[in-house]
Amino acid sequence: MSSLAFLVTELQSLASETRRKHPDIREAAERSLAILRSSPEQATANLASDGPQSDDLLRPVFMGCATRNAKVVAISLGSLTRLIALKAVPMSAVPSIIGTMNDCMSQGVDIQLRILQTLTSLITNFPAIHGPLLGDALLLSFRLQESRIAVVSSTAAATLRQLVMFIVDKVVDEDRKEELDSTLQEEITLPDGSSKMLGPSARDAFAVFEDLCLLANSEKPHFLKLDYLHKTLALELIESVLANYHDLFRKHTELRLLLQHHLCPLLLKALSDRPSFPLTLRCTRVVFLLLKQFSLELQTETEVFLMLLIKIAGGDSDTTPHHSDSSGVRPQWMRVLAMEIMRGLCSDSELMRNVYDRYDSEQPGSKVFYSLITALNRLVTERPALLGVGSQMMGVGITQGVGESLSAYDVGGVAGMVATAASATMSGMVGMMGPEAGLSLHGSAMKLQCIDQLDKADAPPIPEAYIYLLAVQCLVSLCEGFVTYTAPVYNSIMIQKPRAAGEAIIRAPRALDLATLPKDDPVTKQLHTVHDMVQDGWPALLAALSFVISTNLSDELFVEVLASYQAVTNVSGMLGLTTPRDAFFTSLAKFAVPLRVVSSLESYIEPATPRTTASLTDGLGLTAPTQAPGLSERNMACLKVFIASALFLAGSLGEGWSGILEALQNADYVLTFKGTKSATGKRAPSGPSAPPLRAVASSGAIASSTAGPSQQTTRHPLLSDLDGDSVLSTIQRLFDASKNLDDTAFQEFVSSLCKLSSEMVGMQTEATSIVVETAEDTPQNILSPNTLFDAAHRRRVSGIHLPRTLRSGDFGIAKLGGVALLNIHRLIYRSPDVAWDTVTNHLLSVLRLPTAPSAIRIQAARTLDDILVVIPRNITSPGELQAQVQRRVIDVLAKQVIVDASEAFTSSSTSAEIRRMGLETLHQILLASGHTLVVGWETIFEMLASVCRPISSLPIPEDASSPSSPATPRARPPPLGYVSEKSYTANVKIAFSSLTLVCDSLSLLSPEHLRLCISTLGQFGRQADTNIALTAAESLLWGVSDSIQAKRKDAEQEPVYSSLWMFLLLEVLGLCTDARQEVRVGAIQTLFRSLQLYGATLSMDTWDECIWKVTFPLLDSITAAMRQTGTAVQSASGDPAVPVGQAWNESKVLALQSIGSIFSEFLTSKIMHLESFSKVWDVFVNHIQDAVLFDDRTTSAPALRCLEKAVKASGEAEVDLKPKVSESWNRVWQACDEIGNAVLRRGGSLLVESGLKPFTQESLVAFVDAIRSVRAVSRSLDTTEWPIDRLTRLVAILKGVLTYQNSPDYRPDIDALTPVQALVIDTISDIDLNAHGAPSLVLKDLSEYITLPFLAAFDVPVDHLPESCSSKPRKRITYIGLCKKCMPMLVDLFLRFKEKAEIYLDGTLEVIVSAYSIPIKMKYECPAPSKYGKDAPLWKTSTTNFLRIVKECGAQVKALGTEIPDERVEGLWHQVLDVFRGAILADCSPTENLPLNVQEAEEDFDLALIASLEIDVVPHLGDARVPDYLISHLAKVLHQGSKLVDFSDSEYAQTQIPTPTASPGRKSNKAVEKDRVYEMGTTETGRVFPRERFSYWCFDLLYLICSDVSSDQEPSRRRIAALSLPSLLSRCRMTLVGYIADEALRGNLPFPRVREEELIYVLRKLSEMKLWPGALWAAFSDEPSKYCIEQPPRPAGVSPSELISDAIKRSSKAHLFHFYDILCEIAAIPRKTPTAWVTTSKATSVNEVAHEGEKESVRELDARSLAGECLRDIGKEMGVVR
Repeated sequence: MSSLAFLVTELQSLASETRRKHPDIREAAERSLAILRSSPEQATANLASDGPQSDDLLRPVFMGCATRNAKVVAISLGSLTRLIALKAVPMSAVPSIIGTMNDCMSQGVDIQLRILQTLTSLITNFPAIHGPLLGDALLLSFRLQESRIAVVSSTAAATLRQLVMFIVDKVVDEDRKEELDSTLQEEITLPDGSSKMLGPSARDAFAVFEDLCLLANSEKPHFLKLDYLHKTLALELIESVLANYHDLFRKHTELRLLLQHHLCPLLLKALSDRPSFPLTLRCTRVVFLLLKQFSLELQTETEVFLMLLIKIAGGDSDTTPHHSDSSGVRPQWMRVLAMEIMRGLCSDSELMRNVYDRYDSEQPGSKVFYSLITALNRLVTERPALLGVGSQMMGVGITQGVGESLSAYDVGGVAGMVATAASATMSGMVGMMGPEAGLSLHGSAMKLQCIDQLDKADAPPIPEAYIYLLAVQCLVSLCEGFVTYTAPVYNSIMIQKPRAAGEAIIRAPRALDLATLPKDDPVTKQLHTVHDMVQDGWPALLAALSFVISTNLSDELFVEVLASYQAVTNVSGMLGLTTPRDAFFTSLAKFAVPLRVVSSLESYIEPATPRTTASLTDGLGLTAPTQAPGLSERNMACLKVFIASALFLAGSLGEGWSGILEALQNADYVLTFKGTKSATGKRAPSGPSAPPLRAVASSGAIASSTAGPSQQTTRHPLLSDLDGDSVLSTIQRLFDASKNLDDTAFQEFVSSLCKLSSEMVGMQTEATSIVVETAEDTPQNILSPNTLFDAAHRRRVSGIHLPRTLRSGDFGIAKLGGVALLNIHRLIYRSPDVAWDTVTNHLLSVLRLPTAPSAIRIQAARTLDDILVVIPRNITSPGELQAQVQRRVIDVLAKQVIVDASEAFTSSSTSAEIRRMGLETLHQILLASGHTLVVGWETIFEMLASVCRPISSLPIPEDASSPSSPATPRARPPPLGYVSEKSYTANVKIAFSSLTLVCDSLSLLSPEHLRLCISTLGQFGRQADTNIALTAAESLLWGVSDSIQAKRKDAEQEPVYSSLWMFLLLEVLGLCTDARQEVRVGAIQTLFRSLQLYGATLSMDTWDECIWKVTFPLLDSITAAMRQTGTAVQSASGDPAVPVGQAWNESKVLALQSIGSIFSEFLTSKIMHLESFSKVWDVFVNHIQDAVLFDDRTTSAPALRCLEKAVKASGEAEVDLKPKVSESWNRVWQACDEIGNAVLRRGGSLLVESGLKPFTQESLVAFVDAIRSVRAVSRSLDTTEWPIDRLTRLVAILKGVLTYQNSPDYRPDIDALTPVQALVIDTISDIDLNAHGAPSLVLKDLSEYITLPFLAAFDVPVDHLPESCSSKPRKRITYIGLCKKCMPMLVDLFLRFKEKAEIYLDGTLEVIVSAYSIPIKMKYECPAPSKYGKDAPLWKTSTTNFLRIVKECGAQVKALGTEIPDERVEGLWHQVLDVFRGAILADCSPTENLPLNVQEAEEDFDLALIASLEIDVVPHLGDARVPDYLISHLAKVLHQGSKLVDFSDSEYAQTQIPTPTASPGRKSNKAVEKDRVYEMGTTETGRVFPRERFSYWCFDLLYLICSDVSSDQEPSRRRIAALSLPSLLSRCRMTLVGYIADEALRGNLPFPRVREEELIYVLRKLSEMKLWPGALWAAFSDEPSKYCIEQPPRPAGVSPSELISDAIKRSSKAHLFHFYDILCEIAAIPRKTPTAWVTTSKATSVNEVAHEGEKESVRELDARSLAGECLRDIGKEMGVVR
């Protein structure tokens, strides 16, 4: 409804209510209604414009208000409200309205509330109400607010607030007007005596706000006609105005003057008088608004207020004369209010910066900010006993002795202990059971902060610790304010600043230099302010924070305080304030790693046995700690923040790194320390390899009880990842960040790290100093006696002193190595004085200091070596820099390696170990960067030669030529400088490895360097360790030889290098017959490489001699030695027994490989041109064959590869050599045939009896490759395929290779083919199938391959597995990958040759089908198709490929006709049907455990079988050449497949295809006759077969092949129907008779769903089915195939019943007659028969056929009606039904 309609309703109510007692009012109301009804819009418009009808319309309202009748007055006021809402009241009537409401104020509560409602509507709808009229209106609300009725008073107060806000809001609207009418402006006098022209709204707002201030100060107002107003209400109204219109006050001078002259003095007076909670609360709220919004405009007042609040919060006594309390102590709630205000101010970082600028930065200022920080510090330390002590901050496992000094503790620690002592003194033992002291948001805070509790007349209960919580929050807010402003500015200036092209990204910036920033920039000024604030306030901040963090804080507060620590630290670092930064770092380090934890670690002894009982003294903490000293969770959090800050400020720390690194060292020491087990136990291992064992105490064990249930929630990031490993990784990240430092910062960092390391090494060194060479090569005594004492003393103060057992590693050295590796580019491309000199000189000084602990010396050596290895490989710019860096690296390494007899460096085992490490480093440098070295070769050879003994001291083997002599000669005393023979041997081995690498870079050596190399090789060749050194030297000498020969091509250098060549040959002579394997191998390599390298220049005679006098005799001698040595000897060094024959095998393999290379390269160009080539080739092949058959299995594959190379090389011969080529490949085929025989003979158990070694898979691969190379040469030479007999032999050999079962090195063959299998398939694929007989041969062979996973899979015998694999599961050869490969390949080949009669005549197709039948029959019992992939199951793959073949079979058999004999046709269809039988009747029970969608998918896949039977088999199965028994068997298979329920009594359980016996139809007749016998019923439900849909598909197909539904191929279909009908009838009988028999027993017990649906299905199908005429007669005859098309005439002279029977059997509905009696019984069942909803066409009966285009319908069918339908069909067929 509209407002006008409401007004009409109100007037009607007024007329009705005054009908009797006030008829004049009724008449006036009716007159008003008449005016409104005549023209409502015009009436309201006239009223608004003070028209003539206004009096008539308002008269009933005023008259009603004057009646004093409450109901009439209420209706009248309601009408008035409606009129005001419609703005249908003229302005002239407003005074009357206000007067009327004033007269009605004495009425009841409802009237007063109506007045307030009307008043609000009046003032808000008539903005033109100003001046005294507005004052009168406001006076109504003020008077009603004084009502004693709560609802009236509160409503009036809310109305007042709304009206005052509206008045001020009108000023905003007035200001928006561009020009104000000057006639409306009036001049007013301002509080400062000046005057100003104001508009009406501004005057109203000024007057109202001024009066509110006066009333709040108990003064008489100027504008409002009030004598008194509650100060609380006045202050609330003032607060509302200031909170919402502070911008307006800033804009209007007159309003600001009111604040300055009225409000501020009022507030100061109120806060100085005797405190009253409601008044003080509201005053503080207003003060907060003034400070937040007008601090700039009211600077003096702001200063006064801030100092007053600080004074109140600090608890200072009030000595002002206004204070009436003689004690001068303000109540606690007032301090809380002041602190809540301060918390809000501290959270405004911009305000705090402005405060500092205005009051602290000025010299004569009052230092407000400093006073605030000081007061907060004094406040938080006011009552330490109340805050408690944070037990976690002292670490875990620590107890303080009675006389322990407190000098190592900071302020927080001392205060905490004082608090503990005080608390203990006051409370005693009882206090231990009381609530724990501490701070937490859960226990210390108020649910509603005190300043928001406006409804309280008295101060609420305040937690004792609440004020200290507020102080902590103020401190936190101040710190957050510093960082929230500074960090983004720092980031934008130092990190994200624009960079010049090519300038690197700054990742570790230095501190801000404020002097370089624009001075007039506001950001710069703000940064200066923050800089000065931190500089002035950090001592108090640090004192407060360090105290607070040591108290008993909850997790939330601890995180906030810790974040404040981090904030101030980061801000100090960003602004370059090194003193506060280092001070905060130092304080944080003490909390992160308590000094007592560090100093207590060495005295800790791990208990030998766990305690089983607890004593009273244990409970009181009077015994030694049972927990190992360590870091608590909060210590770890402090450490985490400490590291984060250091990481953030890494680029600007400078000398501050010293303290940070010291703290990190202490942390690493604590986290990785492992104490002794007991006083008598052994020292636990420690060092770099020992894992961190310092477990961090969990929060659950030692956390503060104030944490409460919050521990179960998600923790703050600062309290996460506090385990030892995570913190150690965080420490490591700090060192990793060194790569982001600039050069200057990095130099400072490395210098600090080296200094720390020097001090720590000096503590553990017996000497008094370490001399370190500086960049200027001047010795500098870093640790003089005095400095060593000072450093040790400082370390003792910091927590680490000299332990009872020296530390095994140095933190500084360890980290120095990592830092150096991360900054390799600095060591290379920067000046050496940046880092190189500092790092290397320090490490060299440590490792060469004999008095230093061995572990630290070795650590320094390892660190130095790690650095030296990496540098050469990172030099990317060749030139002068490369040479300089390489020289520096090699010179430093030489100082570590080369012996200096004048020093004591060589006199200990540690020194020898350091030399060994240096040699290993040299080896790694040569390995990675030897090819880039341009200087230092002479130094390198000097280092290598320094490890060799003089030749005169070498022992000589007694019989070096005897094969049985030990390989290592008797040891002699080591040379000077070696402590033991072991160190000498180790160093020789390492040095020789380096020499080997040098020989790989011979092209870089000059002739002088080559001569040094040869002489050095000679020295190593004469050393005692001949097992490795001498043999390797021989091979290296060949490398030198090769290099020399390459350089001899230069004519100018030829004499020099010829001399070197002759010098080298002296070292090689006579080694070919050496008994030592290494020497022998080197000689063989030298020999054949020489032949290969220079063979092209040899004459034919020379080649003949090389072959007959060198090559073949070498093979003969190696072979003879191999077969003579079968035992093992124990080497002199105590190594395990090594078969000597194995060494000879390796020698022969090398010889064979070398011979293969020679034949491959020179066969056609040299060897085939020899006169004795035939004899040479025959001997060569005989050697290969002999090696394959009789040598060790490791020799077979190389021998065959050698033969393969030779055969392939012969294929490249020229035309005139073709006869020799033909002779050669035929000879090789003979050898392959012999080897193939051996493979076939050794494939089974005969191998064990023969005593011969098995073939490896590698040798079999090589064997097949050799055969393929023979075939390739043969076919390229003759261009024809081999004859069928040779192909047959080839296929037999390949199958033997494929199924070989004795190899020791099989590979998995599930997901992929093994190399042997792949090669065999490739070889089969290479056969030319155009050759006669080849397709059948290949198809049969591939068919056999398909069956291998099911017939030939085997487990690899354990005897053939290596010893290392004997404990693993036995490997199985599955042939699955081969099967997956061959299945589609076989189909493709069949489709290619499907039109060839030969694959049908020789039974090839039957073999193919038989191969597919195995996986199809096994189905879910097939092995898994893949191990890692998702290949389709083997039976699915087989089914798919089988159906592709079946699709073509029928058509091709029909097309080829008589070319295929009948027995082959019978065999083919016999095999095909056998596969279908296996597929349909396969066990599918495993699918019952699968998801339903998977079961359905599996069932859908098998639908293809039924479809193939229907489409591809049935149309061709009726062929006359297909025997009757096969067709009958198909029907029986479908009969069996269509079963839904199993009662374990099936006539057709035996589904094997029967042999063709006499008259199968007779057997069918007997089975049909048996259908007539009713069996006993049962109440069992039976077992439901899985795959119900598939059973119905089989049933459908069985109906289909027996029905007259297709006109094509009618004779064939008639025959199939006649032979299949007995099975169908038997299947239907089983369902129908079973139902009748069971129904009699079950009574009303329902049948299972499956059986009910099966019954309905059978009856429907019987009703719908139409047989071929005479089909049933033929089915019951002795020869169904004969009579299926035409039956003999009906016999004459027989009885009518026989005649009827004969006629019935010839009917298309004969099947219904067959079940006549059963149908009658079903139709006569009295109980309800099974029903089912089925989809049918709109036909009147089951037998009717729906016409095309008719829609299907769903109808309910029951068995009784279906049986009746069938009976009616019988009657129709007999002609007795109309």
